[in-house]
Amino acid sequence: MLLNLLSAAASPLTQEQIQKLQGLVAELNPIQQAWVSGYLAASANSASLGGITPVAAAGESASLTILYGSQTGNAKGVANKLKEQAESRGLAVQLVNMADYKPANLKKEKFIAIAVSTYGEGEPPEPAETLHAFLASKKAPKLEGVKIAVLGLGDTSYEFFCQTAKDFETRLSALGAEVLHPRADLDVDYDAEAATWITGALDAFEPLIKAQAGAQTVAANPFAVSASVESQYTKQNPFDAELSVVQKITGRDSTKDVRHIEISLEGSGITYQPGDSLGVYFLNDEVRVEEIIALLKLDASTLVNVSDEQITLRDALIEKLELTQSYPGFVEKYAQATNSADLQAVAADKAALREYIAARQIFDVIKQNPATIDAQTLVDCCRKVQARLYSIASSQAEVEEEVHLTVGLVEFDAFGETHHGGCSGYLALRAEEGAKVKVFSEHNDNFRLPQNDATPVIMIGPGTGIAPFRAFLQERDARGAEGENWLFFGNPHFTQDFLYQVEIQGYVKSGLLTNVDLAFSRDQAQKVYVQDRIREKGADVVAWLEKGAHVYICGDANRMAKDVHQALVDVLVSHSGRDAEQAEEYLKELRSAHRYQKDVY
Repeated sequence: MLLNLLSAAASPLTQEQIQKLQGLVAELNPIQQAWVSGYLAASANSASLGGITPVAAAGESASLTILYGSQTGNAKGVANKLKEQAESRGLAVQLVNMADYKPANLKKEKFIAIAVSTYGEGEPPEPAETLHAFLASKKAPKLEGVKIAVLGLGDTSYEFFCQTAKDFETRLSALGAEVLHPRADLDVDYDAEAATWITGALDAFEPLIKAQAGAQTVAANPFAVSASVESQYTKQNPFDAELSVVQKITGRDSTKDVRHIEISLEGSGITYQPGDSLGVYFLNDEVRVEEIIALLKLDASTLVNVSDEQITLRDALIEKLELTQSYPGFVEKYAQATNSADLQAVAADKAALREYIAARQIFDVIKQNPATIDAQTLVDCCRKVQARLYSIASSQAEVEEEVHLTVGLVEFDAFGETHHGGCSGYLALRAEEGAKVKVFSEHNDNFRLPQNDATPVIMIGPGTGIAPFRAFLQERDARGAEGENWLFFGNPHFTQDFLYQVEIQGYVKSGLLTNVDLAFSRDQAQKVYVQDRIREKGADVVAWLEKGAHVYICGDANRMAKDVHQALVDVLVSHSGRDAEQAEEYLKELRSAHRYQKDVY
């Protein structure tokens, strides 16, 4: 009834604001609605309360603007910690996702802290693309007097480690900004170093911000919205969940091995939304661990230290350390520790080192270079195992205290034996149903269904990229969303690789799926991919975009996502009267409006 009254009444809100409010209210229970009502009433009257000085507004000189660009949530997490610690020092803070930041506001800033990740070949994460490009353009303003500090998150497994953070610092400096605190480029095990950087950055910012604030007292608004209540389980404190289902969903003769995974979250309080990811910690292959221990002539029961924990060497290698995904740091440390001339020569040549690790897991490096080394030194050569992130393939509106994943087994032959990916091998081959697996949810605000359920959506997800769209469809089905849904899906063979075929056909039959376009690349002489289907249906794709559709891409970043982007440019040129430059600009506008979103890896 409230929603009907809101729609019917004369309102100072815009239609878009009404729709957002309707979407929020629909998600709240009566107690939550009452709290929000009280908060809004108090907030409206707060200006008349004595003794309260508002926190500085965005762009005022007495505040610190924290910009984050995050692909998987790590940079966002660091930015949130920076915000919390800044506020504990009495500083006014504006925390902004780069995707939501207006580049024109740069000229109003005085103090900027940046936390940004890098992915692919040194590319900015999706939310940072617009700001990254703006800083390199002629439109970027002069920034004399602006103080900055930049933190980069990356992975030394990749050649262009923390390149985006380097780009931001270089470009801001070229525009006249002063680097107030040295940039930190942090690897995957970043928590301790990030905490050190935060302290140092705030030590540098604090006196300047407070001096500019002058006599103004910065006080927190007592009616400010508190952080949303989240589960106690995080990346640092994962939940011990039960693996309830592991089911192969590709055919016997498929060239791919894809597993549907179901995990129970019962008792965890973990919540997620369609578009989020699940972080999964895994156990290394016990057989290969024991082989390494024997080859190095070590005692599996030797006690070693991993961080602040003392455990046996065997347990450390199985549970705590990265032994599959190679990275330069391991080769460099292991070469030094074992005094291997061959490995030292490889490590000294950056190009040769990249080529070397591309073909090998850490298991291979050790097996091919056995040496005399003590247990603790071996452990110290390794970095801690990192959780693998998988796009969630379910909606809690449908599965409640469960979470579903769509996992492709990484499998390849090298050096005379079969190799498997660390986490995919564990989930698909070694972990039995009923086993415990450590998990946490990773929120992704950059991959969200439209708030208005009447909005049409176009979903492009070949292979395991179907995962988040299964969640989208479950969610829209549960909501009774009226918006049209169009799915583009591709894989090698119809009979072997049509993931979730029965479910998709059911959604077509029910009318939830308005259109489905399939591209089974190997079922005919000429290979056909999802980008080809997009071009075939170009006029309709453009018509959907022009009527407000949101478009989503999930899957491989290096080839598929780029090919799909080019197909979208092509159909806009062919069917909208735009030239290529105007088509690119149109897609940038869609991205800025959160109507063009990617979950790529």
